[in-house]
Amino acid sequence: MSERAERVLFVHAYPGDESISAGATIATLVDHGAAVTVLTCTRAERGAVQSRELEPLASSPIALGARREAELVKALTVLGVTDHRMLGAADARWEGRAPRRYLDSTVEPGHPENPASLAAAELSEVAADIAAVMIDVEPDVVVSYPLDDANSDRDRVHEATRTAAEVIGVAFYVIEPNAVVGAPTVDSMDAIDRRSDALAAFPSRLRIDGDTITDSLGGERPLTVPEHFSRLRPPADAFSDASFMSRVAVCVLAVLLGAIIGAIVTVAHEATAVVGGVSVPWGAIAGILISAGYLLGMRLVFETRIAPVFGAVGLLTGAVYLIFVSSGGALIMRAEPLGIGWAIAAIVAIALVLAWPRSARSRRDRIKRSSAKGPDSP
Repeated sequence: MSERAERVLFVHAYPGDESISAGATIATLVDHGAAVTVLTCTRAERGAVQSRELEPLASSPIALGARREAELVKALTVLGVTDHRMLGAADARWEGRAPRRYLDSTVEPGHPENPASLAAAELSEVAADIAAVMIDVEPDVVVSYPLDDANSDRDRVHEATRTAAEVIGVAFYVIEPNAVVGAPTVDSMDAIDRRSDALAAFPSRLRIDGDTITDSLGGERPLTVPEHFSRLRPPADAFSDASFMSRVAVCVLAVLLGAIIGAIVTVAHEATAVVGGVSVPWGAIAGILISAGYLLGMRLVFETRIAPVFGAVGLLTGAVYLIFVSSGGALIMRAEPLGIGWAIAAIVAIALVLAWPRSARSRRDRIKRSSAKGPDSP
């Protein structure tokens, strides 16, 4: 069986941003067999037009949006991307919500923001829509903008993508203007040439003069620059945010309670009952379920593996201790099929609970709670 291909999700505000800031990276990933998804949040239907021939489109946001969406499809074809989504569409919208069209937030000074714009949307709603794509695609890495306060749409995309990535538990990388020591850089000229070909698909937005790109949505920049990224680490989880003494207390209690449970289920593991003429080792079965349930409960409560690891240490300590304890000359744990099977099954159950990833349902529930907090809730 072949290994699962790497999956990468790029999230951008406007058509063309993905090619300008990450086109070479996207082409490189596709060439190496990665599954790349590009999520575009608006159509830049209210932005400025670069080409004089296309200037009439500026008076019709719907026509300009359609033009830029078509340009985006052409550019992504050049880069090799086959999975593209528009935020708010059926395949990029939180479950149970009607599709919506996020407008770009380009407004004249002194004029109020359109309530249908991306920047005016609730952060929780935008984050939930992006999270829906993450749950569907299951990316290994998500890439978007850094936070720089220069553009309200891009900053909203950064905030929402970062929120979704933290809740889902996906590595989040941001685009950097300069190289970062130890961080990824893509500087292959073949890939950069592919990026240049993709940029040529955006005449409504870009003009290419030699090695200079003139962008109607963002000034000038060199055409052949490398692409740089850095990983943005999420803040510490709730368990790590607790005081040192609180964390120590939780770990100590986890060990003690685990030791008690481990001792009890080890004593009872040989209990059997005859059902239909078959001897059922209900003691071993109950012990495995109790042990796994104890660790699973701690994982769900603390949303970390640290406390369950200490609980597992307690469980194993209690069980191992009784292996060397005799009662009336008989060992609690015998080197017989039932005893050996109990020990192996208990260890496997503990390992599975500790290693099992968070489920998509759990992720959906966490996003749903975040969305229910209201506008721009932290």
